[in-house]
Amino acid sequence: MTRSMEEDSGRLYKIGQLAADTGLTVRTLHHYDHVGLLCPSGRSASGHRLYDDCDVQRLYQVLALRQVGLSLEDIAEVLDGAASLEQLLMRHAVYVDRQLEAMRTLRSQLSAILARMRRAGAVDVTDFVELIRKVNVVDETVQQYFSKEQLDQLAERREHVGEQAIADVQQQWQSLIARVQQAIAAGTDPASPQAQDMVLEWMELLEQFHGGDEGLRDSLYRMQADNADDIRQQHGGPSTEEMDFIKRANAVRS
Repeated sequence: MTRSMEEDSGRLYKIGQLAADTGLTVRTLHHYDHVGLLCPSGRSASGHRLYDDCDVQRLYQVLALRQVGLSLEDIAEVLDGAASLEQLLMRHAVYVDRQLEAMRTLRSQLSAILARMRRAGAVDVTDFVELIRKVNVVDETVQQYFSKEQLDQLAERREHVGEQAIADVQQQWQSLIARVQQAIAAGTDPASPQAQDMVLEWMELLEQFHGGDEGLRDSLYRMQADNADDIRQQHGGPSTEEMDFIKRANAVRS
């Protein structure tokens, strides 16, 4: 049962004042009252809601828990002692991790689609759908060779370096692969200074991907070995002949 204004000598807040102080709307506070999350402890003589200091403290607890994403139902259970805050936060953390993973995947797909659209120029709806299909196929292939932790690591690195830097590296790869092919056509000795310069550049570009992480490097090599033809046809990757030339040049370097 709520108290009347005359029955309480402590400070009381009208709903409009409480809404203004907390940045909420009166409608939100009405909803909190309706669902039993925050019911006013008092009423004025005319029946208006009045909130005391304990109500205000509970409201700020509600806002704090909303900040980390808990639902109103979960918040009510925590504040009323019917649920463990730690367990609810752990459960919500798992949910957030899944959302982050989904968003990283979507961001990666958007980047890949945009990059292909820029290379292809004008793209109609049919081409766009085909781009999405190809990107999804690439994602499925990548997931076969890289663990979730590795994919998270790559996503964080991509976010850190930015899309322009990635585009620059892709251009460097295309230029280097073309020069390697020219060297093969010219009968260049893998032990020559020209070949040694190219293999050094090749290794430096690879390191920009794996960052010296042996696990990432080995996963990349396995994916390349198993999908060389598809990578070459769809992404302009190196041919088996070009890879062999680089391996022989690297063997001399070692």
